[in-house]
Amino acid sequence: MSKHSQPPRPDDGADFSVDLQDAADPLVMALDVGSTGSRGGLHDATGTPVLGYRHKIEHEFRTAADGTSVIDPDQVTEELAGILDLVLADHALAGRVAGVALDTFASSLVGVGADDEAVTPCFTYADSRCAEQLAGLRAELDEPAALQRTGARLHTSYLAPRLRWIRETDPQTWERARRWMSLGEYVHLRLLGTACAGTATAAWTGMLDRRTGRWDEPLLLACGLDAEQLSPVLDPHEPVPDVAVSVAERWPALEGAHWFAPVADGLSANLGSGGADASTLVVSAATSGAARVLLHGIPERVPSGLWCYRVDARRCLLGGALNDVGRAIRWLEDTVALPEGTTLQDVAEAEAAEGTPVVLPFFTGERSTGWAGGARAVLADVTASSTGADLARGVLEGVAASYARVADQLEDVAGGVERVVASGSASQDVPGLMQILADTLGKPVARAEFKRATLRGTALLALETLAPDVERARPPYGPEHEPEPGRAEHYRAVRARFEELYGALLAS
Repeated sequence: MSKHSQPPRPDDGADFSVDLQDAADPLVMALDVGSTGSRGGLHDATGTPVLGYRHKIEHEFRTAADGTSVIDPDQVTEELAGILDLVLADHALAGRVAGVALDTFASSLVGVGADDEAVTPCFTYADSRCAEQLAGLRAELDEPAALQRTGARLHTSYLAPRLRWIRETDPQTWERARRWMSLGEYVHLRLLGTACAGTATAAWTGMLDRRTGRWDEPLLLACGLDAEQLSPVLDPHEPVPDVAVSVAERWPALEGAHWFAPVADGLSANLGSGGADASTLVVSAATSGAARVLLHGIPERVPSGLWCYRVDARRCLLGGALNDVGRAIRWLEDTVALPEGTTLQDVAEAEAAEGTPVVLPFFTGERSTGWAGGARAVLADVTASSTGADLARGVLEGVAASYARVADQLEDVAGGVERVVASGSASQDVPGLMQILADTLGKPVARAEFKRATLRGTALLALETLAPDVERARPPYGPEHEPEPGRAEHYRAVRARFEELYGALLAS
């Protein structure tokens, strides 16, 4: 431990970490804004977290039954500033921190007035009040063509329908807003006096041309925007220009440090978990979920069930998202009565059994692969003899089948996936889900045995520029769960019944 002042978390028991005195320079300060909190932590040049130099401030979205999902952007700005105040206070950091990198949850939107202050809350990816405007866009535009240009479907998670909704339902606010930006850009505007969109943030709006890296003109026209109302776009290797001198005055440890434009958390989670190329499929299993591969190249076509987000001129992230993973587990814990003494882990570790209910686990709608936003969960083949454990097993198998539907389309484009790495709270809460996933995918699945993979990925992206020649540390992974050949027929049947139900109830 450093002989200087104590770090913010002197009792941090993280195994995957390095003492400050042993950390390899340059250091990177990584910041992450997720659905449940803001986090920050120092990483060394190998991508290893610096022991004790991290902090988290919890928050939550404000939601309502009409589809509202927002958060105060100034609150988040204050959270991140407070994290920087705390983590960077140690004088031992002087001259060692070379960069600050930020990721946030994707598809956020803040309207900013002429005085550079927010005139709207931050609308999150989960705000679905623009469903009517989405229907209008789908009637007006060629959605398959838009997917191929931008790599994103038309959906309430993206910005075109949300911008149109604001314009149509709140014209006064629309007129007051001089610029529209992501939450990360707004944080930079308030802290640095300037704002640019990282390419990965711009791509997650659903309005960036995935081949050229420029804002998509047909979608700008459809929602009534000029490109000048959006931020300039920077690739990951391009530091933010024109940072205010007051920044180094407030945080002396950052004197001379580069700030990098904010990126979307999905890219960071992939990199931080070990998904550096198409050989590794990264499965994120938190409140929501995703399955992604990082491609070194831009595919000619994007499958209809997936998204393809530009990272820079030579890379993109191909994948699909699930609304309900940890959320489905919470529903089971809150709603379904298991036999006395039985846990969800016991249910997950039980042998696959014929007659298990088949579940479409769309508790809050579907994104990939069918994009049926109004879908709801379906529990089928439930009989009088079905137990709570049977229902729970059906939900877990349904979640795995949902991941498999995404993986199938990924393989069609990427091919060559050799291993699956899983990360996120749901993989830790019910580790037996990893075996179900391995059996369903037919591939070995290893769980990342370290926390804050998203923060690490954000640091790694900055280190590509700041320390390109330093060998990165390999984080710890758990033992691989190999698919059991004897269960293959069971999971083929589960998937066939899943598709039968989906076709009958949701395909239209």
